[in-house]
Amino acid sequence: MEKLRKMSLIEEDGCKRVNMAHLCIVGSHAVNGVAQIHSNIIKTDVFRHFSELEPGKFQNKTNGITPRRWLLLCNPGLAELIAEVIGEDYVKDLSQLRKLNDFVDDVALIRDVSRVKQDNKVKFAQYLEKEYRVKINPSSMFDVHVKRIHEYKRQVLNCLHIITMYNRIRSE
Repeated sequence: MEKLRKMSLIEEDGCKRVNMAHLCIVGSHAVNGVAQIHSNIIKTDVFRHFSELEPGKFQNKTNGITPRRWLLLCNPGLAELIAEVIGEDYVKDLSQLRKLNDFVDDVALIRDVSRVKQDNKVKFAQYLEKEYRVKINPSSMFDVHVKRIHEYKRQVLNCLHIITMYNRIRSE
């Protein structure tokens, strides 16, 4: 009876009112968290009883962009280079990217990747200057975080890495 009370659509404590979260779960075909950690919390804690009743209903849908979309639309130079090296099958099967492991020590490929990266930085610097009248040196090191920094993501570690790289450059 306790489990039924905890899953009720109507709050059983004091004032009777509709529990909108429970109503949403019952009325939806799927419930998802926006990150694996959130999905686990809703399955094991917040809505544990509902998850036990309908485990397939609780899913994970991570926010973001697919690597394929990022490569093809946002980084066409890198997409073309990868296609030259391993073929175009990776576009439909991202596991094909593992083939790049065979080229990890290929000096020519490393040089080509560096060229693509520098070309992208030059384009970005030109865009900033044209659109915002901000001049940056495309040979400088920069890193961008668009959203707030979460302690459970790797952003803090990345920030520490940036500081380390900066300190190494200064010491040279």
